[in-house]
Amino acid sequence: MLCVDASMVMRLVAVPYDETVEALFDSWQDIQLVAPSLLLYEVTNALHRYHRAGYFGSGDAKDALRAALAIPIDYFADTVLHIEARQIAEELSLPATYDAHYLALSKRLGIEFWTADRKLANIAHKSGLDWVNCYEAA
Repeated sequence: MLCVDASMVMRLVAVPYDETVEALFDSWQDIQLVAPSLLLYEVTNALHRYHRAGYFGSGDAKDALRAALAIPIDYFADTVLHIEARQIAEELSLPATYDAHYLALSKRLGIEFWTADRKLANIAHKSGLDWVNCYEAA
């Protein structure tokens, strides 16, 4: 089992196409992927913003959203996750609790967390969260 965040999913489904991240997801095909249900909202919003900014058309945004929704991820949306996320956000001095939801779920399940957000990964590593991994495009 491992946790992925919206930044990882966006690198998989949005332009520019990233073969390396696709290979990473392919290597996880026998691993259960999990995420807070927040991921769905973040990806939907990001794709909408890409469309509004003119990065791709409405049809492309719809296709990318369909692709994101088709990724076999088990979503968590329990109330305790919010409490745990707020605590982690406070401990790490994060400006918001969004990223902390992924960290809280990963911590709770004792699994690796993957993000493409270098800033978040740096904050996590400085706090000793060595189970946080950062994907960086080549």
